[in-house]
Amino acid sequence: MYMNSDFVFSQTNKRPMYQQIMEQIIQRIAIGDCPPNTPLPSIRQMATEINVSLITVKRAYLEFEKLQREELTQHLEQVGKLAKSLAISQGKLLDMIKKYA
Repeated sequence: MYMNSDFVFSQTNKRPMYQQIMEQIIQRIAIGDCPPNTPLPSIRQMATEINVSLITVKRAYLEFEKLQREELTQHLEQVGKLAKSLAISQGKLLDMIKKYA
């Protein structure tokens, strides 16, 4: 099962289509319509279902992945600072991260 792709787009919206797609994916995750580990439709399937080009969907997915990586980096920075303030060694921290990865 994958995320339902019943997206609503506005042709009068000034934002590019790829950004509208990305924002709706983020919104669905935020409100719980897309539980954790629910895969997105394939690029081809999404493009067909919402009637946009493959390139547009691919860009939306790449931008979404970039945002996820940036968020992960921010969390890891916070974890590193907290571990340092608690005098947790890098080895112990890595062990703790492996437990949840």
